[in-house]
Amino acid sequence: MSRVVIGVIVALAAIGLVSYGLVARRARPEPVPTPSASGEFRPAPDFALEDYNGNTITLAKFRGQPLVVNTWATWCPFCWKELLDFAQVQGELGDQFVIVAINRAESLAVAKQFSDQVGFTGRLILLLDPSDSFYQAIGGFSMPETILVDREGKIVFHKRGPMKVDEIRERVTEILNPKPETLNKSQ
Repeated sequence: MSRVVIGVIVALAAIGLVSYGLVARRARPEPVPTPSASGEFRPAPDFALEDYNGNTITLAKFRGQPLVVNTWATWCPFCWKELLDFAQVQGELGDQFVIVAINRAESLAVAKQFSDQVGFTGRLILLLDPSDSFYQAIGGFSMPETILVDREGKIVFHKRGPMKVDEIRERVTEILNPKPETLNKSQ
């Protein structure tokens, strides 16, 4: 009986610690893209990450183009559908904007096997972030997370959690045809 009681106490303590950790993480302030006094949005964090072929890709490569940057991982149950939706919208709107999907700290073999299996390899720009630095730079704490970056490299929208295809289309349309009242949102 004492082993059962100890097991229950340990399980309850573990549940309590996990619950406390989740509440503490949610209490962290969310980085909201807000313009400064001069009306400028904060710049997107720069990155220099490798694609599946070992080529280094930087944020500067996309200067002048609207950009969607998404963070994903194979263990994220929401990511696979969202990545297919991103690929669909990229296919619909073509080269008017760019979608970059950054894998969070997984190996090339794991990320590529997953993206091949799900079916978005070759449809998006896929980068590997072995140190998870980009996710940390955007203040990430949920999965997936997506930022929209305007032509000048400024974050104009930050979404925590998955986006459905209609929301992706809406947000991309907003970044392609910016109106001050529709930008500068975070969810």
